[in-house]
Amino acid sequence: MNEDNRNIEYMAHTRKADKAIQSVETHLFETSAIAKILAAKLDLDSVGELLGLMHDFGKYSLKFQKYIYDAAGLLNSDLDEEESVPNGTKVDHSTAGAQWVYRHLKKFGVQHGTGELVGQMLGLCIASHHGAGLIDCLSPEGEAVWLKRLQKDDALTHLAQCEQNADELVKQRADELASEALVKSLSKPLAVIMKQPDSNAKIKEFYLGCLTRFLFSCLIDADRINSADFEREEQKDWRRLTQKTNWQEAIDKLETHLANFEIRYPIDKIRSNISDTCLKRSADPQGIYTLTVPTGGGKTLASLRYAVHHAQQHNLDRIIYIIPYTSIIDQNAAAVREILGDDWVLEHHSNLDPEKQSWQNKLLAENWDKPIVFTTMVQFLDAWFGGGTRGARHIHPMTRSVLIFDEIQTLPIKCVHLFCNVLNWLTQFGKSSAILCTATQPLLDDSGLDNFPKAEREKVRSRGLLKLADNAEIMGHDKEREELFKKLSRVNVHYRPIAGGWTVEEAGAFLLEQFQTASSCLFIVNTKKWAQELYQYCKTQNVPSEVLFHLSTHQCSAHRKAIFDEIKRRLNNKEPVICISTQLIEAGVDISMECVIRALAGIDNIAQAAGRCNRHGEKMGKGQVYVLNLQEPDFAKVLPDIDAGKNNAERVLLRDLAGQDMLQPEAIAQYFQYYFYQRSGEMSYAVKCSNSGSLLDWLSDNCQNVYGSKNNQRRLKVPLLMQSFKSAGQAFAAIDAPTHAVIVPYREGKELIAKLCGEWNPQEMYRTLAKAQRYSVNVFPNVWQKLEKEQAIQEIQVGSGIYYVKDRHYTDEYGLSIDEANLMNFYDL
Repeated sequence: MNEDNRNIEYMAHTRKADKAIQSVETHLFETSAIAKILAAKLDLDSVGELLGLMHDFGKYSLKFQKYIYDAAGLLNSDLDEEESVPNGTKVDHSTAGAQWVYRHLKKFGVQHGTGELVGQMLGLCIASHHGAGLIDCLSPEGEAVWLKRLQKDDALTHLAQCEQNADELVKQRADELASEALVKSLSKPLAVIMKQPDSNAKIKEFYLGCLTRFLFSCLIDADRINSADFEREEQKDWRRLTQKTNWQEAIDKLETHLANFEIRYPIDKIRSNISDTCLKRSADPQGIYTLTVPTGGGKTLASLRYAVHHAQQHNLDRIIYIIPYTSIIDQNAAAVREILGDDWVLEHHSNLDPEKQSWQNKLLAENWDKPIVFTTMVQFLDAWFGGGTRGARHIHPMTRSVLIFDEIQTLPIKCVHLFCNVLNWLTQFGKSSAILCTATQPLLDDSGLDNFPKAEREKVRSRGLLKLADNAEIMGHDKEREELFKKLSRVNVHYRPIAGGWTVEEAGAFLLEQFQTASSCLFIVNTKKWAQELYQYCKTQNVPSEVLFHLSTHQCSAHRKAIFDEIKRRLNNKEPVICISTQLIEAGVDISMECVIRALAGIDNIAQAAGRCNRHGEKMGKGQVYVLNLQEPDFAKVLPDIDAGKNNAERVLLRDLAGQDMLQPEAIAQYFQYYFYQRSGEMSYAVKCSNSGSLLDWLSDNCQNVYGSKNNQRRLKVPLLMQSFKSAGQAFAAIDAPTHAVIVPYREGKELIAKLCGEWNPQEMYRTLAKAQRYSVNVFPNVWQKLEKEQAIQEIQVGSGIYYVKDRHYTDEYGLSIDEANLMNFYDL
């Protein structure tokens, strides 16, 4: 440490509770210890340690110390001459460490450029650890942003001063770590990536970006963990950083549960056989596998059985369920929790967390530190491609894991290539395995290209498709799978199109006609508007209120659960039921109706709807499923997925397989051939108003960027990163119209709203918010604007970013409502 500044206690943080100080030296060493543990999962412990040690090296500058002392209200006479920082202005304390690491590492492996690439990767992670996530290497306009940042003037980064002021132990350990040995440790996975025989340059450079994101994730999580544990020291005991999961304990509990499972229907024996097959296949090598089982085949517990045994077999850290909808996380997690216990299961659906978290919220942010995590596909994709640093924390937990993708056919079409390349990286280099579960397996590997013209086939393949394991289908070859589908066939599906489409009155009359012979009927539609109008029609036909039910995502999950419970009670008692629902009921809801009517949609949707009919094979003979072409709006621009699904399903139903069972694998494969061929141009995630390529381009070789060619004309065997990480994060949205969550005053929701509006206690707020998840509704931007206009929503605390709906705008029939007279006067799709 500089003798002139020896009286300064270099401070990283101050604790709010008691004003205690965490020194820079302590923070750097503790963060490096955590990052070392996290990065060790991919044998990069020394890399993680150096990242953690140097990430806040810039805090040794006097400028930063003056800033943090002033912010904490503390005085230090040795800083009196240092200029104060204006309110709202921050001191750059991340570039100094990035510069130090880049300059020290680039001198190694000069012949091949390895040292400079390693230095660039680590420098990017350190420079980006505060702010909008990983910074751009190249901007979309062609500027080499990363180089500009790492060559930033010392007058702004204060690197020389930091090197003078830094504690000797920090400098000594940094010098030891920034060595040729460290470069070699990272050059091993780099070499494996660059030597991939079946990957082109674009895919290889995408993989380099994935490796960089992994390291960034280790650093971000280590930094946040250490900062949180300094603020609340008691929570250190909750961490599982070095704790190995005892999978045998989970196996014993699950096997005991399965052994006691009652065989009530013939289908239960088939489900048991499926589960046994998963157990046998769990000993397979790691890779990407598919589990193609008809709806109602017991995929959740069968895949769990596979996963716990596979995790034990390969010494993996956790199991992560990636589910398409927040609405079914609760029930799936509850089923696993009931078997294994609460200590095993973490649900992570943070729709109530504001985008701009307070520091208190950051300290209390959930970490994926339980053996089994339930999350959503949106959060999976946001972690990898979204901006900011919050989602990035969840990348490293995806390594050394079993990833179970439920209802994989719901993957957004625009994300296909991004998803496939990430999953390939996780399984080839991240030591993970994956299972793609569905009754309607989308064609995400080469097998889906058989009928494509050669030029189109090569174009799609060059952007990246899944590399499935050998013998990837857990349920066996085509004939075995077809036989399974026949055994599990419990319904007959009838397509009933009429010219011009069915009106509400015609569809309602058809529903009530079926209700004459089937005591329980479910009608699933594509829009909330249709659900409400059909429900209102049934009311005008004097259907008793206790018989008639309405479901949509404008009802919170607690409200929907209450409705489901009442429906199930009536079904168990053989009482009549008519339920009108949007497609939320299709995924994972264990409910069985005598008759199901489905608005025309994709065959995957029809298959899911059919899974709610005669679900357990309890009906003598088969249940009846009808598909109707309703008079609906033109979805081409508003909901293109539904539009494409309807068109291609009708193409299969009317022309190719008319009169055949549309739920058999042949029909499903034909449908996805059409679906993916028609939309193959959308699968790289086009960026609006961009002349520099798709999001896939931005996150790989940036081939259309004006600067990309300069980097391609290189002598060195190892390329430098060219990704536009930050720009891609700003452009990325897993869904086209991101929703905003609002807490609703349904039953206990009223008490939770009152509590959240009261005294601001971060710990209590966190617990209350966790409960409030079940009392929240996600609304699209157009609805949000109407709610704001009607002054129907209000923030729980000014600046919190968390909103609630006023009492008069939530009804028992429809849920979220604008009209105070309990009938919605607006509709949204």
